[in-house]
Amino acid sequence: MLNGKVVMITGASSGIGAAAAELFAAEGAAVVLMARRKDRLADLAARIRADGGRALDVTGDVCREEDVERAVREAVENFGGLDAAFNNAGFATAGVPLHEIGTDVYDRTMEVNVRGVWNCLVQQIPAMLAGGGGAVVNTSSVAGVAATGASAAYVAAKHAVIGMTKAAAADYGQQGIRVNALIVGATRTEMMQQVITEHPSLESDFMAESVQHRMADPVEIARAAAWLCSDRSSFVTGAAVPVDGGATATA
Repeated sequence: MLNGKVVMITGASSGIGAAAAELFAAEGAAVVLMARRKDRLADLAARIRADGGRALDVTGDVCREEDVERAVREAVENFGGLDAAFNNAGFATAGVPLHEIGTDVYDRTMEVNVRGVWNCLVQQIPAMLAGGGGAVVNTSSVAGVAATGASAAYVAAKHAVIGMTKAAAADYGQQGIRVNALIVGATRTEMMQQVITEHPSLESDFMAESVQHRMADPVEIARAAAWLCSDRSSFVTGAAVPVDGGATATA
């Protein structure tokens, strides 16, 4: 499905991003992996290469535009271009009412989830334009369309990701670039486990949101991202695609 494509994945050291890295590589893509945790990122890239895939690890923070620029530049220099991107880096908190959220937490939430996606789009789109087009998938959340057990800051940030996705799709739709978002439901990731550890009662709440009454495995989200990055979704752009076990169907 992704044979011959060059795909950049952020938040790639664990969870959904790591699952996507392995899946995309197995489907024939050259993957450029970006995350802050150098050792974990390097180990993942090494495993992909050992399995016969093509992978490049670029340690960096999506909050730093120069780091994102470097990752895109290395994708072009090492693999000849950039065909797709999965902007998946995120930061979440939960269990605290709006007026008790510290300014530092609000700022960090917006910086990673909103500024991070912005920085990626600013750098990725010119590379895709130079190559004649491409596809971008941004990770939003059920919190991007409704209030959930996540914090108000996270809800606001993930709403912004969907708005940014639609605006980018409109800006570049006639230039061969498709931009979509995933409305991700509760998924068993490292970040989710941290939230549940801090607020154990939220686990049952998150599971109850899904009509399947379970959380997703990260690879289930990665499969949806792979489809949106591939040519099989060629007439899909500006969409917020639920991968949420039916949570938004009953919201």
